[in-house]
Amino acid sequence: MGNMVECRELKYQYAGTEEENGKIAINNIDINIKKGEFLVILGRNGSGKSTLAKHINALLLPTSGKVYVDGLDTSDPNNLWNIRNKAGMVFQNPDNQIVATIVEEDVAFGPENLGIEPSEIRKRVNDALKTVDMYEYRKHAPHLLSGGQKQRIAIAGILAMRPECIVFDEPTAMLDPSGRKEVIKTIKEINKIYGITIVLITHFMEEAAEADRIIVMDKGSLIMEGTPRDIFSKVSVMKNIGLDVPQVTELAYELQKSGIKIDTNILTIEEMVEALCQLI
Repeated sequence: MGNMVECRELKYQYAGTEEENGKIAINNIDINIKKGEFLVILGRNGSGKSTLAKHINALLLPTSGKVYVDGLDTSDPNNLWNIRNKAGMVFQNPDNQIVATIVEEDVAFGPENLGIEPSEIRKRVNDALKTVDMYEYRKHAPHLLSGGQKQRIAIAGILAMRPECIVFDEPTAMLDPSGRKEVIKTIKEINKIYGITIVLITHFMEEAAEADRIIVMDKGSLIMEGTPRDIFSKVSVMKNIGLDVPQVTELAYELQKSGIKIDTNILTIEEMVEALCQLI
C-alpha cells in the first residue's frame, strides 16, 4: 500500500526572520502516512501539529522541504485543486464550516463547487448523511442541532466531496462526552468501512488510543512514533513533555510504581479488569 502523505525535510517558519522572532513551527521533519491509515498527531499547544495538518491540504506551503499528497507536490500551484479534492479538513468549531440554513443544502455545497452533476450530488448527499447517521435530519436547520450533530454534518459535507484523506483538527474539543463519542465513532467507521485515510489531532488520549499509529510532536519536531500501546507505555516520557496518557494506563503505571506487578501497556478498562483479575 502506498503513501497518502509524504513530508520530506519539511520546515515551516512564520513571517519574519529568525532574528525578528519569526517562529519555526515545523523543524525539518520526515513523515509518511499510508493510504487507509488512522493516524493521530499528539502534542501540547504550540508543538506544530495544527501547522502540519494545514500542509496536508495546502492551506500552508513549506518554507523548505516538500509535502506530497498522493504523489502531488503541494508547492506546485497546478496541483492545488486536485490536492484539495483528495484531502478534506474538518476543524474544531463546526459552526465555521456550516454555510447553509438546511442540512442537505449544506452537505451539497462542496460537490456543487466541484461542478458535480445534480443527480450525482443528490446521491452523494444522501450517502454522506446516511454514513454519519444524520439522514433523518436532512431537512432540519443546522443551528438547531447539538454540537456533536453539527460536527457530523461538517464531516458529511467533506465526505460528499469523496476525498481520499480527511484531516481532523481537534474536532471534538468543543463537544460534551456524548458528542465526542458520536464523532469518534463516525471517524472510525469512515476509516474502516470506506478506507479513507484519517489524520486526527486531539487532546483526548482515549481517542488517540483508537488509532493505528501515533506521532508525537514537540517544539516543531517529531519526537516519537509508534502504536498507541508503544507510545502510551512511555508514561514518564509523555508526562515530561506535558502530555497525558489514558487514565487506565496511568493507573497501571502508578500501581507498578507501588510495587504491584502489572503491565503498563494497558489501554482500555476491559484490559485493566483482566489484568487485576489475574493478580487476585
